[in-house]
Amino acid sequence: MTLLLTAIAGGLGGAARFWVDTGVGRVNRTAFPWGTFVVNISACLFLGVVAGVVSARSAPEAVLAVLGTGFAGGYSTFSTALVETVRLMRAGEFGMAAAQCLGMVVAGVAAAAAGLAIGAAV
Repeated sequence: MTLLLTAIAGGLGGAARFWVDTGVGRVNRTAFPWGTFVVNISACLFLGVVAGVVSARSAPEAVLAVLGTGFAGGYSTFSTALVETVRLMRAGEFGMAAAQCLGMVVAGVAAAAAGLAIGAAV
């Protein structure tokens, strides 16, 4: 049952990624890939919250599998972020490429840490 629920959650995560990325893309008129950035940082926050709740409340590990591996795994897209970084580099946008790559790592770690704290507190 956990496998089936994880697969369904992964599909829902992929659909949510498309919706968020498309929505951000409609208002983003720059070369910076804000849609992917927003998706990945929110995925880190979400996964931190789920891990914090599971850890603090002794929730079943299946919750982490379904929501963490399934939904967050389907939602996040770090591979796309790296492709976008290379695309920016090829276009000569080295500052934007550095901001994309380093910013995503720093903001992602901060979001995950904040999520863990929030999850442990609820």
